[in-house]
Amino acid sequence: MILPLLALLGGLALLVWSANRFVDGAASVANHYTVPPLFIGMIIIGFGTSAPEMMVSAFAALEGKSGLALGNAYGSNIANIALILGATALVLPIAVHSTVVKKQLPILLGVTVLSAVLLADGELSRPDALVLLAVFTGLLAWSLYEGFYNRDDRLGEDVKAGLDVRQTSPRRAFLWIIVGLILLVFSSRLLVWGAVEIARGLGVPDLVIGLTVVAIGTSLPEFAASMSAALKGQADMAIGNVIGSNLFNTLAVVGIAGAINPMIVPSDILHRDLLSVGLLTGVLLFVCFGSKGSGVVSRCEGALLLISYAGYTTWLLSGVG
Repeated sequence: MILPLLALLGGLALLVWSANRFVDGAASVANHYTVPPLFIGMIIIGFGTSAPEMMVSAFAALEGKSGLALGNAYGSNIANIALILGATALVLPIAVHSTVVKKQLPILLGVTVLSAVLLADGELSRPDALVLLAVFTGLLAWSLYEGFYNRDDRLGEDVKAGLDVRQTSPRRAFLWIIVGLILLVFSSRLLVWGAVEIARGLGVPDLVIGLTVVAIGTSLPEFAASMSAALKGQADMAIGNVIGSNLFNTLAVVGIAGAINPMIVPSDILHRDLLSVGLLTGVLLFVCFGSKGSGVVSRCEGALLLISYAGYTTWLLSGVG
């Protein structure tokens, strides 16, 4: 049990580090070639912070571990909103000004509902996966349009401010991209092996491991990015990072896993985990567009999000026995 635990913890640490290096390298290269900051924020940083989930779920799918593959994706979505955004808002209230972020929220709720419809028959088939990937392709096209033609959006300004601070040479940036990708693959493989062995040794379903330890671990890049952005006054970057990551997880991570290996979907994912993702997304949508119309995630709302995560975790663990 010691070796799998070391593999899990070492894999998580290496995964987070390599994902950060990959994001920094990709963002620096894009910035060097004058790619619009909004496009960098919506696609490159969103993809990079979701790379851990993508790699882990892909390897889990290859091994036929559907619980780990899907639990990692949806568990990360829950952690992103309830845990990461909740903790960030508790430190500093998050005001949403970006029109792009406000457009992404209804889209996120829509693709969550779409996932529930596709998985309602208890199976993630290749046609289901292809639907998710097709929607993801459409989202990329829309992001490309927004990134190049919506130059005045507040999210783009936040991204530009962050890029100006961490400029690096193109050669070094390309090196970090290559190193980051190699280590992402290696650390993901190590993490999946450790998680599967621990679940087997403890008699715990791999779904639970995926929804808790692995999901929180692969969400650490989002936590670091959102907290750092909030502390720098880049509120739209803080919440945009979470929403973008959840879109990638719901469409690309689940879609790629299903395309690699169609899988049976545990009933708990539909009735507990996807339901929780939908409710949390709906709450976030109400906060930004609700009766007050303030578009601010306050400290009180941040605390409520953290409480909801504690409640979800209790609900999850209560069924382990």
